[in-house]
Amino acid sequence: MTNGIKDHIKALVKSMTLEEKALLCSGKNFWQLEGIERLDIPSIMVTDGPHGLRKQAGEADHLGLNQSVKATCFPPAVTSASSWDEAALYEMGQAIGEECVQEEVAVILGPGTNIKRSPLCGRNFEYFSEDPYLAGEMAAAWINGVQSQGIGTSLKHFAANNQEKARLVSNSVVDERALREIYLAPFEKAVKQAQPWTVMCSYNRINDVYSCENEWLLTEVLRKEWGFEGLVMTDWGAMNDRVKALKAGLELEMPGPDPHNDKKIADAVRNGELDEAVLDRAAERLLTMIRKACEVRKKEYDAAAHHKLARRIAAESAVLLKNDGMLPLKKDGSYAVIGAFAEAPRYQGAGSSKINPHQVDCVLDSLRENGIAFEYAPGYELEHDTINQALLEEAAACAKGRDGVIVFAGLPDSYESEGFDRTHLNMPESHTALIEAVAAVNPHITVVLLCGSVVLMPWRERVESILLACLGGEAAGSACADVLTGAVNPSGRLAETFPLSLEDTPCYEHFAGEGKDVEYRESIFVGYRYYDWAEKPVAYPFGYGLSYTTFSYDTMDLIWDEEAEKGEARITVTNTGKTAGGEVVQLYIGKKQSAVMRAVRELKGFKKVFLQPGESQEVVIGLDKRSFSIYDTDLSGWAVEAGTYQIYAASSSRELRLSRELKLQGKQLSGIPGYDVSEVVKDGRFSADREQFKRLFKGELPLTPAASRITLNTTVKEALASEKGKVLLGGLVEGYSAQYAGEDDISRMMLSMLFDMPLRSLAMFGAVKIETLEEIVEEIERG
Repeated sequence: MTNGIKDHIKALVKSMTLEEKALLCSGKNFWQLEGIERLDIPSIMVTDGPHGLRKQAGEADHLGLNQSVKATCFPPAVTSASSWDEAALYEMGQAIGEECVQEEVAVILGPGTNIKRSPLCGRNFEYFSEDPYLAGEMAAAWINGVQSQGIGTSLKHFAANNQEKARLVSNSVVDERALREIYLAPFEKAVKQAQPWTVMCSYNRINDVYSCENEWLLTEVLRKEWGFEGLVMTDWGAMNDRVKALKAGLELEMPGPDPHNDKKIADAVRNGELDEAVLDRAAERLLTMIRKACEVRKKEYDAAAHHKLARRIAAESAVLLKNDGMLPLKKDGSYAVIGAFAEAPRYQGAGSSKINPHQVDCVLDSLRENGIAFEYAPGYELEHDTINQALLEEAAACAKGRDGVIVFAGLPDSYESEGFDRTHLNMPESHTALIEAVAAVNPHITVVLLCGSVVLMPWRERVESILLACLGGEAAGSACADVLTGAVNPSGRLAETFPLSLEDTPCYEHFAGEGKDVEYRESIFVGYRYYDWAEKPVAYPFGYGLSYTTFSYDTMDLIWDEEAEKGEARITVTNTGKTAGGEVVQLYIGKKQSAVMRAVRELKGFKKVFLQPGESQEVVIGLDKRSFSIYDTDLSGWAVEAGTYQIYAASSSRELRLSRELKLQGKQLSGIPGYDVSEVVKDGRFSADREQFKRLFKGELPLTPAASRITLNTTVKEALASEKGKVLLGGLVEGYSAQYAGEDDISRMMLSMLFDMPLRSLAMFGAVKIETLEEIVEEIERG
């Protein structure tokens, strides 16, 4: 932005009244920002994403969940991350940006970049990975793609929002090293590599400070350390204290309008509580974004081309977990296709990210188009997870005597959604029973999994092939057929570990927390970092995936410039099979001799290459000082421990193909608190007690203080515990519940959130005015 434009914006702010500046700081309605007609400042629109455009047609309902305009439903992050292909994510972002241009949407609310702390998180389908490096690279590529079209993005949910249960009031208790190395790292990478127009704050508190009013997070880290240049906004209804938030570095409250908080801002300036320069800065940042948005001119996009892209990304992201020779399917084979998901595929998650697609491809139609002959049986009911014996028997009869059986199974919306977390990792009983019933009559089975998160596979030794298709977007059906028939060679790799049991996961004992506090006792040991450290067997490791061809890792050279503190690994890879295919070369770094707690090895680079049979290619992966650093809480900065490091070229976190060593000059690190594996891994399970966890904080834990009175941050459940609360709030709660009495996924999501939401959220969701709520709270307090 030129100095002339900056000066113009400053002059515009100077010409605004105090009330107009305060007005800009909250939305006009659910999806639009305020404009100021007097000064020719237009109102711009933001909408949900992040794997497609979810723009509501006509008037927005108070939740923003009404039917949206038709748009391309691309594969959600759980799927696209498995591509390990930044170019594909860039193309997806570019296409979504084009759709925003046509629909005159200025900012799309994504990507979701939260770490998959546990496979139980109900919203994991919207997030990329358990690994911060991979998540950050995917997010940055997507952001750059969208913003190449002059459309803004919103990097979310900042930060440590890793569960759905009580997310509006929870307190994520995380030690600083884990925050820096795991939970903030993907956001840092996305900010530095892509400069999103906005960052969206999460609802939760971090170490007992609300994200939206956390000056350390929003100003010291995000702006001063990372160099973020855009504006910070709330998640919808996340605002707690409006004046504190402005001081902390948060400009925009959504949704709006919020005259109550606008007045608080103006009053705070008048009474000296808030420096008007802080408000001016917020207004300047808002006007800067509005100006950028107005530079885009409407044009139409090619829906057919976008569908084709969605199909390609979905096929490239499919992960072949097992193949004993059944795949690819043979054109002259006799097959049975079983499972209702084959006819009506589950292709996206439930909640605010739900896209209204242009079309949805059916697997059955696509297989026929690929020349595969088969008989079909549903095997289970889509609406219920209980076993239907008649459908099971029909499926078994259909499978008997066939050359092969393809079973489509996975997770329905009722098992994973925004608004609630999973309680187990099992598929529906009807899906598991179907696989077992088919296996009893035919051993030649391929299972295709359509799900947004990890599932247990007690049947995996009884089938020949397993294809993890995840949630493939609107072209899921045709993409599955492409991979099954060999039209596309699977090249997806797992972006998260598949454990053998829920009890094996590192945060099993403390995932959802007790009360409002969620203790991240596992610290830096998330996903494969824990499984490798604890030497735990897993079903399928992070980074794993098979192909219809094979690859050899031939040579590895390491170049390091000590003075520049930069280098690169050069790995030569060859396609040794008979089919063209893609390989993801992964670079991990470890340090066997260390004075500090650290993971055995960590992902520090990767590159996807596509090779013809017999073709070799040298893959170059860059390294820098940060590749070898840990966060030193004593120094409050990144530090390289002196000594020898191991650098691995690998095809997964556990398939190490080549290695080299590098000795670095660094610091002698000591005194950084940590765990010894023998003290916290007991009977095969991670189990750090509170005293051990407190060591990481070098003091008391920042827990939620005991509540002494009813406030707007009291949960609905807590408020209803008193007789006065039942009398004053019972009608409101009943009215809210009545709006969501249906069986659809939105109703399930909203009802699941009700009792854990703070009272102030009732106003945001349209149940009551905030002023009335304040009066009710005062009345309850009076007893």
